[in-house]
Amino acid sequence: MEIVASRTAPYAALLLRVSLGLLFLIHAGMKFFVFTPAGTEHFFASLGLPGWFGLVVIAAETLGGIALILGVYARWVALLLVPDLIGAIVLVHAKNGFFFTAKGGGYEYPLFWAVALVVLALSGDGAFALLSSTGRRAPG
Repeated sequence: MEIVASRTAPYAALLLRVSLGLLFLIHAGMKFFVFTPAGTEHFFASLGLPGWFGLVVIAAETLGGIALILGVYARWVALLLVPDLIGAIVLVHAKNGFFFTAKGGGYEYPLFWAVALVVLALSGDGAFALLSSTGRRAPG
């Protein structure tokens, strides 16, 4: 009996990888186009962080999202993006409780997102990855 469906697992990781990448691009786009870079800097400063760090987060979410979608060292990129979400939990959402429907948004969604990134890192780059994290050719 097969515990993991080895024939379809790479496609499951592909689906997870691309959807996570798209979410990061959308999230970075919101910071850039809706809140604006200046507004994002102001928000980060209001959290006690250097304002410029907001620009670093926009860049990380954009580049990380693209890397995930293309499958460029996706396992490592996924792990590198986890602190972004832990920061969102600790600095923004934890005080609002667990459920994301709470005023200001609880930490439910960013926690699930962080777990999904760890799952991707553990499961592999997935099918059609351009540059494998392990140096082996990805299936697909």
